[in-house]
Amino acid sequence: MIVLGLTGSIGMGKSTAADMFRALGVPVHDADATVHALLADDRQVRAAIEARFPGVVTKDAVDRQALGAAVFGNPEARRDLEAILHPRVRRVLESFLRRHRVLGTSLVVLDIPLLFETGGESRADGVVVVSAPASMQRRRVMARPGMDDARFAGILASQMPDQEKRRRADFVVETGLGKAYTFAKLKRIVTAIRAAQSGSRGIH
Repeated sequence: MIVLGLTGSIGMGKSTAADMFRALGVPVHDADATVHALLADDRQVRAAIEARFPGVVTKDAVDRQALGAAVFGNPEARRDLEAILHPRVRRVLESFLRRHRVLGTSLVVLDIPLLFETGGESRADGVVVVSAPASMQRRRVMARPGMDDARFAGILASQMPDQEKRRRADFVVETGLGKAYTFAKLKRIVTAIRAAQSGSRGIH
């Protein structure tokens, strides 16, 4: 089974690319969705978060906006939150990989926003980085509810620069040229990987 990492900085089109992989028949593990599910459904996670960040859990639900505000710009608080979430996120990821190995799936994608920042590329046979011009990235991100210049700058500061991600990538997919272009590029990548599998060649 080939494991392909998918990553990219905020506003670069990663979620769209993940949906396109699914449309191409490739199972996708969504790290963000896993976190959201843990915050919503895992009582132990909610209890640990409330103990560390009092007031962010109300009526057995985590107020993600309040939690985000509690860790924004605070590296120590962010590390504490990661210490609560990451071991559980890893367990879900390992379960996803085991399931698809048992099923005999030929190719899966790990959709992980901070793939390089957390060393997640070590789990992957190759990495796809989605990228777009900085002006387009900014336009996309600033259109999101609750976003402002300070928050955007803080998010960028917590992420590896786009240029470095592109340098480390096995495949760079430009998302600023239209969805049809992006889909065609991803389809070529999937086709090339499956052809390499059938011929027992590397994917690069």
